[in-house]
Amino acid sequence: MEIRTIGIVGAGTMGNGIAQVFAQHGFAVILIDVAQPMLDRARGSIEKSLEKFVEKNRLTAADRDATLARLKMSTALDQLIAVDYIIEAIVEDAEAKRTLFTSLDAIARPEVILASNTSSISITRIGAATKRPERVLGMHFMNPVPLMTLVEMIRGQATSDESMRTASDLCVRIGKTPVEAADYPGFIANRILMPMINEAIFAVMEGVGTPEAIDAVMKGGMNHPMGPLMLADFIGLDVCLAILDVLHEGFGDPKYRPCPLLRRMVAAGHLGRKSGRGFYTY
Repeated sequence: MEIRTIGIVGAGTMGNGIAQVFAQHGFAVILIDVAQPMLDRARGSIEKSLEKFVEKNRLTAADRDATLARLKMSTALDQLIAVDYIIEAIVEDAEAKRTLFTSLDAIARPEVILASNTSSISITRIGAATKRPERVLGMHFMNPVPLMTLVEMIRGQATSDESMRTASDLCVRIGKTPVEAADYPGFIANRILMPMINEAIFAVMEGVGTPEAIDAVMKGGMNHPMGPLMLADFIGLDVCLAILDVLHEGFGDPKYRPCPLLRRMVAAGHLGRKSGRGFYTY
């Protein structure tokens, strides 16, 4: 089946970035969210991102306009009945994703692949909520999606070789590099990244160093482009906590126990850049 139209569910940071990239590469895109204000905010973010590409001569004004023309937004999930491929990018919550995939399974044509942008949750578990687990897989895009080239591809227990090939080929068509990971908690990226971020938060809590000092050491000493605490703010401290909880529960290993300071900051609503305050003030 030729893939021409992409359905994306979830108009947050990841969803609107994924929508932008597919629209830039010539695909018709339908972006779905339950809340119209989220869709309005997503369109504004996409317009701002595309304008930056135009200013840097990476995109012409005509290409920007054509990209926006290929992008449709809706609050109605049944708009996805005719799309060729679906990517879910909602909140990082297993039950919310399973419920959505059950609905998508009932709406989408039988041959359509259902992909999740989950950063840590079991694809096998998500796929089991459908009648097409062989066509359910993970496509974990990196943030910011328009700039980062890696897509972590996750094969569930029942995912077919054909589905993985189709998804990987689709990544290449939009200028991304697919790298396959097994279906273990956190996959590759977050199984390695989140313990580092968590340890940096423990270091703050224990007074080993200020956030500025810890980030400076990792940038200047390890050549990281961004320190772990600023990165945590960028990702969202609530997202970091959710992923660490998945790792801790999935492996039962205390080394993944989320730092109490992280829990306290999330409880206080200090979620990082999106709330205006995390380890830094924005």
